[in-house]
Amino acid sequence: MSILPFTALACPLDGAPLHREGSAWRCAAGHNFDIASQGHTHLLPVQHKRSLDPGDSKEMVAARRRFLNAGFYQPIAEAVARATLADLPAEAGCLDAGCGEGYYLRQLATAAGDQGQTLAILGLDISKWAVLAAAKQDARPNWVVGTNARLPVLDGTLDRVLCLFGFPVYAEFARVLKPGGRLIQVDAGPDHLRELREIIYPTLKPQRPPTAPLPNGFARHMTEAVRFSLDLDSQEQIADLLAMTPHLYRASAAGRAKAAALTELSMVVDIRIICLERLAGN
Repeated sequence: MSILPFTALACPLDGAPLHREGSAWRCAAGHNFDIASQGHTHLLPVQHKRSLDPGDSKEMVAARRRFLNAGFYQPIAEAVARATLADLPAEAGCLDAGCGEGYYLRQLATAAGDQGQTLAILGLDISKWAVLAAAKQDARPNWVVGTNARLPVLDGTLDRVLCLFGFPVYAEFARVLKPGGRLIQVDAGPDHLRELREIIYPTLKPQRPPTAPLPNGFARHMTEAVRFSLDLDSQEQIADLLAMTPHLYRASAAGRAKAAALTELSMVVDIRIICLERLAGN
């Protein structure tokens, strides 16, 4: 397996192709984006930010790195890799839109190597702390700070887009995917971390409908449920799990205090992998 340089980057200011020149990416209009010493690039102009420091904080990224590198979500990574690599062309382009600290892309690269697959991989996240952590752990993929609302990727150049526990922007995903390319989306199922949620919330919200309407430009290819038990045996592991989920901010102070008092917790991990195929002519 080889990881190819990702060359389908687009200027976030005018959408023109970016070309690498030394330690920077440049477009024909002269817009210039330096490549940091760790290997990543900021492609999120200040006018596209909604806050000074958007996305996950440095502390949240560190918690996610500890938790994921401990292997607790390995079954999810393996299922995502299988879905991503199925029917993939010999040389393919793949974007993880909301890559975090890069765990799932690193696992995908390993799985692709076992199959002799050649990939051009781009990891994108709005959090500069997440992208920095990803670049420090693996220099093979390209890593960029950017937003799903305006992906810095050329039209119709990708075979796969991943959106794992993230914020899908289907119009943008459809724009950058080739006809027949696939979106691999991971969302929480109805029982995901239920045992933790029952501790930190007074009541649980009603579940969303199991099947959402298809977004424009896509057809459903397949859906897979992944379900397994997760046993945590320390306050630190429980704290890391809570810190990497939206529940850290949604729970009340009392709910967070209940979680902080736990020394062990057994839960069900329940997620859905939804694979959508980009239709031609849409």
